[in-house]
Amino acid sequence: MRQLFMKLLLWERRLFKWINGSLHNPFLNFWLFYLTHLGGATSAIGINLLVWAFAPQPLKTTGLQALTALAVSHLPVAVAKKLYPRMRPYLALPGTNTFHNPLKDHSFPSGHTTAIFASTVPYMAAYPALTVILLPLACIVGFSRIYLGLHYPSDVMAGAVIGSGVALGTVVLWI
Repeated sequence: MRQLFMKLLLWERRLFKWINGSLHNPFLNFWLFYLTHLGGATSAIGINLLVWAFAPQPLKTTGLQALTALAVSHLPVAVAKKLYPRMRPYLALPGTNTFHNPLKDHSFPSGHTTAIFASTVPYMAAYPALTVILLPLACIVGFSRIYLGLHYPSDVMAGAVIGSGVALGTVVLWI
């Protein structure tokens, strides 16, 4: 079992280095640096607050579901970051490409990825046609976290699972 775990870690590091190193170019540097902020607190909270405050029903309810999922999803993220204090890749792997003022807290799971999935899944559930736009956008935010040297692929996957799971639970349990 330990040997399998070590192989998975090695594969993940290779995937990280390919995304963070081999794919780097000026076009992606520009776009991913800005798109990653859609998973940040300011954007995720701000956009959903605006929808909840100003949109007509039933979109207003979806905005409130997204805000609720966003808030609840960060509880397991906070717990996981304490229980599994994984060092960020740019600190652990020499030669990692990173940008201005990188985060210094723990890597696992990705809070930005959690936030974008928690924020977008309620809209995808309520308006399936939006999935064509929102799912790729959420995946791009997750990808950007690896590209920018801030997270490993498993951090991003865990964030997507947490955000999606909490959002789906919020939608299903909504009264």
